[in-house]
Amino acid sequence: MRKKETTNTKFSLQNRTIAVIGAASGIGEAVAIACAECGGNVIIADLDNEGLFRVAAEISSSEGECESHDLDICDENGVGEFLRDIDSRFGLDAVVATPALNIRQPITAYSSAEVDRIIDVNLKGGFYVLNIAGNLMSNRGKGSIVLFSSIRGKVVEAGQGIYAATKGAIEQLVRASSAELGPSGVRVNALAPGIVTTPLTQQIQSNPDWHKAYASHSVFNRWATPEEIAWPTVFLLSEAASFITGSVLYVDGGWTAIDGRFNPPSMETSR
Repeated sequence: MRKKETTNTKFSLQNRTIAVIGAASGIGEAVAIACAECGGNVIIADLDNEGLFRVAAEISSSEGECESHDLDICDENGVGEFLRDIDSRFGLDAVVATPALNIRQPITAYSSAEVDRIIDVNLKGGFYVLNIAGNLMSNRGKGSIVLFSSIRGKVVEAGQGIYAATKGAIEQLVRASSAELGPSGVRVNALAPGIVTTPLTQQIQSNPDWHKAYASHSVFNRWATPEEIAWPTVFLLSEAASFITGSVLYVDGGWTAIDGRFNPPSMETSR
């Protein structure tokens, strides 16, 4: 008889090494802390060294050891060195890549340099992670990769055309990669958040009308916390999601499920 696995076992990241890129703040920080809370050996990377030090110290003080590394996701060689070093020392079980860049303006206002910068961070950075981690994990016969898309991969608004294009591309890249890496035991998924309270959305949060308008697109009439994005990410990394690959998990409070909030006038039901 097959030994029964407990819920805790399925959702545990015990004895697994997880690389979290973009972990110095916001969603990446929450993902790193959640992975550590689930028993994972977490190795974090970001360009923000001060933020990295703070997150690593928090994890180490409560959950155990945590390494931190300076890394620009746009640097293909740097990404390669980071992931190969982890694999050689521990075995790379999972990787999460959260960095993103958005420049809000009309298509007609973009310079080619601005477009290149958004593509470098949002799309090429994700490609580097998939390409390098995919090869390493395929050689080991197992692994889980989670990239970050956005609701903008599905629904758009004025001023976010390039950002939306890169997020849509990430979703297609994840689908194609899942088909290619699946036979080697590697799962590839994307998580697509809605509006989240992070340092990157501070401009919107500081404008009451803008903040309220975005909140109203959620059926809960509020923004998400980074932790509400982190735990679904942990699920995708865990054995509880062992048959999930090529999927985009929308964690958006219902934003993409409806075409705006509308509370119809109450109607008496005839009897």
